[in-house]
Amino acid sequence: MKKWICLLLALPLFTQAAEIRIGFQKSAGLLSMMKTQGSVEKSLPGHQIKWIEFPAGPQMLEALNAGSIDFGSTGAPPPVFAQAAGIDLLYVGAEPAPVNSEALFVPKDSPARSVADLKGKRIAFQKGSGSHFLLASALQKAGLKFSDITPVYLSPSDARAAFVSGGIDAWVVWDPYFASAQKAYQVRVLSDYSGLPLANGFYLASRKFAEQSPQLVSALLEQVKLTGKWASEHQKEVSTLLTQQTGVPADIVATWMQRSRFGATPVTPDIVANQQRVADLFYQQKLIPKAVNIASRVWTWQPK
Repeated sequence: MKKWICLLLALPLFTQAAEIRIGFQKSAGLLSMMKTQGSVEKSLPGHQIKWIEFPAGPQMLEALNAGSIDFGSTGAPPPVFAQAAGIDLLYVGAEPAPVNSEALFVPKDSPARSVADLKGKRIAFQKGSGSHFLLASALQKAGLKFSDITPVYLSPSDARAAFVSGGIDAWVVWDPYFASAQKAYQVRVLSDYSGLPLANGFYLASRKFAEQSPQLVSALLEQVKLTGKWASEHQKEVSTLLTQQTGVPADIVATWMQRSRFGATPVTPDIVANQQRVADLFYQQKLIPKAVNIASRVWTWQPK
């Protein structure tokens, strides 16, 4: 028996390839592009990559909290709401902040000419998304509070139907939904991020995944960084790829790409300060139940 035990211990250990579960949004961000290209699978041979699609960031972070995904990307607000709800996430990387790829707009025949004119109006947006922060910031600049409007929490597809039917007075949404609405309805834009505090996008991971597999988190971020560089230098190819992937018309994708900013960087002190402003605004306007500390959730990434 001892002889057999010694022989077994001398054998190499073969373990099942580690599974990495990545959350993505089909019509947003580099992760969707990376899924189509298969770049993660190529850069991490021996690992099983599972891609799980979500309609928006809040749903993705609910899945991260439930242990259904390990890694994903969202705009600035979803992780703030998630932190306030007790979800144990880590900010592992950041994207450049958008400026005009997301907007608050009204129908072309609306009497509203400014954000201030939206007092008492019905405004649709995805709760907890980047649009939530854009709206909060625009209202604050106009001297209004959330209590001055009627928020209508809708997914982009449901909000589009409500916008067309006249069920809402204004809509806040990101590209390509924004670009599509501009083309189809000649909307009047009341605000984008111009003149407002900027909000970065983020790459997020569960604490368990980041602490157990820091090398995999770094590898994923390096691949995002490389893909972002490629996308910035090859917008025509990216537009073709996304047109095929999403079914969105090529001219709308082209507008979307012209307004997009790609890449992944470490979460610097300046980016932490930006995100803390997002969190503080939500707390001041009583949109989250408690104050949250961003710096305490930042994971250290050392790019190659």
